[in-house]
Amino acid sequence: MAQNVTEIHDMGVDKKSSPYDEAHLNEKAPHDFAAEEATVDRTVETDFNVTEQDLLEAKALADNMSLEEVRSLMEQVLKIHGNDPNFPHTILTKIEEFLGNASVLANPEKYEEIIYEMKIEAALISNNSPYAEVRAVVDNHDDPNMPCSTIRAWVIGLIFSGALGAVNQLFSIRMPAITVGLNVAQLLAYPLGKLCEKALPDVGFTLFGSRHSLNPGPFSRKEHMLITIMANVAGSTPYTNNIIWSQYLPEYFNQSYAGQFSYQILVALSTNLIGYGMAGLTRRFLVYPSYCVWPASLVTIALNNAFHTESNVPVLGPLKKVFTMSRYSFFLWATLAMFVYFWLPNYLFLALSAFSWLSWISPNNVVLSNITGFNNGLGLNPWPTFDWNVLLFDTTDPLMVPFFSTFNKFLGMFCSFFVVIGLWWSNAFYTGYLPINSNKVYDNTGGRYDISRAINEKGLFDAAKYEAYSPAYLGAGNLTIYLFFFAIYPATLTYILLNHRYEVTMGFKNLWNSLRKNKNTENGQYKDVHNRLMAHYPEVPEWWYLIILAGAIGCGIGGIAGWETYTTPAVVFYGLILCMVFVIPVGIVKAMTGMEVTLNVLAEFIGGSWVEGNALAMNYFKSFGYVTCAHAVWFANDLKLAHYVKIPPKHTFAAQVVATLVSTFICTGILNFQMNDIPGVCTDDAPNKMTCPGINTFFTASVLWGTIGPKKIFGHNGQYTVLMLGWPLGLIIPVITWYIQKKFPQKKWLRQLHPIVLLYGAMYWAPYNLSYVIPSVWIGWLSWIWCRSRFLGFWSKYNFVLSAAFTTGISVAAVIIFFSLDWAGVEVSWWGNNVVSQGCEGKACLLKHLKEGEIFGPGPGQFH
Repeated sequence: MAQNVTEIHDMGVDKKSSPYDEAHLNEKAPHDFAAEEATVDRTVETDFNVTEQDLLEAKALADNMSLEEVRSLMEQVLKIHGNDPNFPHTILTKIEEFLGNASVLANPEKYEEIIYEMKIEAALISNNSPYAEVRAVVDNHDDPNMPCSTIRAWVIGLIFSGALGAVNQLFSIRMPAITVGLNVAQLLAYPLGKLCEKALPDVGFTLFGSRHSLNPGPFSRKEHMLITIMANVAGSTPYTNNIIWSQYLPEYFNQSYAGQFSYQILVALSTNLIGYGMAGLTRRFLVYPSYCVWPASLVTIALNNAFHTESNVPVLGPLKKVFTMSRYSFFLWATLAMFVYFWLPNYLFLALSAFSWLSWISPNNVVLSNITGFNNGLGLNPWPTFDWNVLLFDTTDPLMVPFFSTFNKFLGMFCSFFVVIGLWWSNAFYTGYLPINSNKVYDNTGGRYDISRAINEKGLFDAAKYEAYSPAYLGAGNLTIYLFFFAIYPATLTYILLNHRYEVTMGFKNLWNSLRKNKNTENGQYKDVHNRLMAHYPEVPEWWYLIILAGAIGCGIGGIAGWETYTTPAVVFYGLILCMVFVIPVGIVKAMTGMEVTLNVLAEFIGGSWVEGNALAMNYFKSFGYVTCAHAVWFANDLKLAHYVKIPPKHTFAAQVVATLVSTFICTGILNFQMNDIPGVCTDDAPNKMTCPGINTFFTASVLWGTIGPKKIFGHNGQYTVLMLGWPLGLIIPVITWYIQKKFPQKKWLRQLHPIVLLYGAMYWAPYNLSYVIPSVWIGWLSWIWCRSRFLGFWSKYNFVLSAAFTTGISVAAVIIFFSLDWAGVEVSWWGNNVVSQGCEGKACLLKHLKEGEIFGPGPGQFH
């Protein structure tokens, strides 16, 4: 039966303003369809933030679409994107109205304007991406004959895989660490590729029906991106190196066998490769769907476009000025500008980085500094920094991720700001005796927790020594982190169940269909333009990924069982099970928001409870529990990158696996050099600041969670049992937001509330604070709201290129500053550099103080 106007009104659509009001349509005089077409074009441009060129392509396709096809497509769009905060809310509302009025199908001649608009929007969705940010950088065309997996691409890719692995491993133990990222690799690979294009001869050989030449022609964007993917996977050091360091060093577990290369390489290969198997199985959930945007990929592609796009269309920008600069020129100038500027806030004028001007008013004021301070406070400051690098603290920036993600992160952090204040000012759990926002572990004197006073000579828990010493205490900021970490895990599962169960079900249908002998070409298939273009290339079979997974499991079992690790090989399967539960929810959240929920605290919590008193075993539980899911998500990100650029899947698979193998062996070799050839490594006397701050933190956490154990800290009658309220809190928050959004579907701002990103922001304390987040709100609004809505062409052309340029300029400048000045110990002493460490910003000011010989909390023998 046709659904009348009253029923539409009951669904929440205002009858007076609905374009589908039949009476309203019948009242119209005979209309000029050309004029209405122009009006619809302007409406679509506004609603979808679409450029004129994209609109012209959509109009050409719309002419060939039937009303039944449009209706069927829109039904699918509503199911998939109904709870998608990235999808334009106005479009969803119109689709609901269109589908809710059966008269459109029964009497199409009365609804020509509406049908025309829906056809345009349907054509735009099916022939391009529904997201303006994706359309800005991702081409909806492909040339299957473009060179990709060439000899020169592999040679350059392997060079960068080895170089990035070596450099990042070497300086991973430095304070602060030096990291060379994929944007630098992409920048340096371009001139090498062009040199090969100009210098190498066109000679080669034919293998399996394909010719492989030293110079197949112009250096292509696909070759360039394949190199970038190789560099990206090779740039991350093996997580198990943390375990090797904590085992090998005399001041830690002092287990000499950890210096054996065979042991090191087995556990490193296991953790580095195990994520591939899961990433391959999650392609149907995290790579193929169009709603999985993966914001970080867009910046990488924008840089690739800057190098390889020859067209340069002038665009209207702010101040009514037409901008004609090409993406490539813009990238070079912006990179140079950031390279020059970075020297100010990070070397010559440190106060520009930690611009804690409010605390400078009274540097020793305890209240003022702890509320507004950048270094040791909570960072409440309307403009706390002029350093772009500060905004990259979680590897995202406000130009990269959607504004709703930036604002939700800030909102969550601002709400938890009051939790931190409440804990500290009430001296709850003795937090008043400790710095308000420290990530360190303390004893009952307020000093750093000396873990050697709670373990025996084998590194195992010693109850008598522990009870004679002290419980482990955490600051207010650190306690807040754990509260919301406990909340975010159940919240992630609940959120996906409530909001994205249709998409997950569709992914399982697609996966099941791929495993069937007689495949159903319609069941669970993704039909957007990028999947249609990628259908030209053979997909990687699931069993390829399963072979990698089996090999990684074998390496892990061999490394753990073959040496005296005091750990069961079942830890490998524990990591897989944990990953199976969380990889799809975590991946969907990151793909849509740019924010990654990490499983490190959950892995520590479960592992520490399972192997209480055994820190080394807990380290393996943490490594496999955290790394398996994290790597699966990272590799899925690279697969989406290749999907966007139309790199054949088998080429991507080979590039990822080979680059990972090369990097793992090189990183392990550098690890041995660090352990055996750097005098005093990981001590205060180590040369070139090789003091291993990350290793120290890792060891402390391993003992806190593995030796002392979560039962004593968070269990029944534990120190911080109340923090377990985070678990039910995490179940409730997504339900509340889901209910409110369903209750008020027309409130656009409510659709932008994302409970997982709220919790993500709430737990980003110690050592970070509001100063790291507040500037992103102003910049993100300026870019994603103001600029994009007024100057879409300008924004599409330059926004992501600017993000890539700033990151590249910072990376290059940081490396040069380190080798030219920091290495030699050259410092500049003046007010602009010294003010950042005056008063409470130099040493944290406490709320309460102990007298000489006093302690807080229960004394020796009064706790267990």
